[in-house]
Amino acid sequence: MISIIGLVVVFGAVVGGYLMEHGNLLLLSQPAEFVIIGGAAIGTLLVAQPMKTIKLLIKQLLSVPKGGGPGRQEYMDLLMMLYELMNLTRREGLLALESHVEKPENSEIFKRYPSFMKNHHAVDFLCDTLRLVLTDPEIQAHDIEALMDQDMETHHSEEIRPSQALQTVGDALPGLGIVAAVLGVVLTMQAIGGPVEQIGEKVGAALVGTFLGILLSYGAAQPLAANIAAKVDAGGQYYTALKQVLLAFRRGSSPAVAVEFARRSISNDVRPSFTELSEAVRGIKAGGKGK
Repeated sequence: MISIIGLVVVFGAVVGGYLMEHGNLLLLSQPAEFVIIGGAAIGTLLVAQPMKTIKLLIKQLLSVPKGGGPGRQEYMDLLMMLYELMNLTRREGLLALESHVEKPENSEIFKRYPSFMKNHHAVDFLCDTLRLVLTDPEIQAHDIEALMDQDMETHHSEEIRPSQALQTVGDALPGLGIVAAVLGVVLTMQAIGGPVEQIGEKVGAALVGTFLGILLSYGAAQPLAANIAAKVDAGGQYYTALKQVLLAFRRGSSPAVAVEFARRSISNDVRPSFTELSEAVRGIKAGGKGK
């Protein structure tokens, strides 16, 4: 929601300042300029990006009002779910994980943490890693780390492409505004022998094209691209936490110590406190859900 407020402030400040100078809003209403700039920007995006990236960009833009990446509760759910899995493994051995990782949708542990189950890639990331351990119990921690890093890098590169695509469009918008302005100048030259009022109207329309290109670039497209990129980076911490737990447990750490490794990798603003984590762990030991 803060992003929407930011956009309102940007456009509100620009329009408000214009009105304070006794500007006429009707002069900014130039549908042809919107068609030229908007159509060219969309066409540029279609030329440069595959449909998969465009669909993901639309999805990420629609999620902008929802705020940043995973919150404190999502991380608490993740840590407790991982603690339960590691605790199960310690009590009953690796084979106890097989039913959970082969059919995660039927796992009683996973079902207790719906915020994790909604993240389908995270579920696949965890289950694929645990399947590998079940297939080769002697696999070394550094090999697991290399595989998880590769998976995380691939996922990040896919998620960041829409932000890069929007940034490219933002970079192009001022130039497209100039294109619209040049076309306006051409029309002005055609009317050079006409009434002064008509010439002034066409010059004004041409300048609106430049104005729109610059405003949409620096006031909307580029900030939205930065917002999406920040959200992707925040989501990447979720996988880092998953990775830290799996590596720590594989190296022989206890479940409590393994989840503490993950907790320390989470940003301070969404990191559950040590006390919160300890109380949740005690709740699991007492037979609760740890929430």
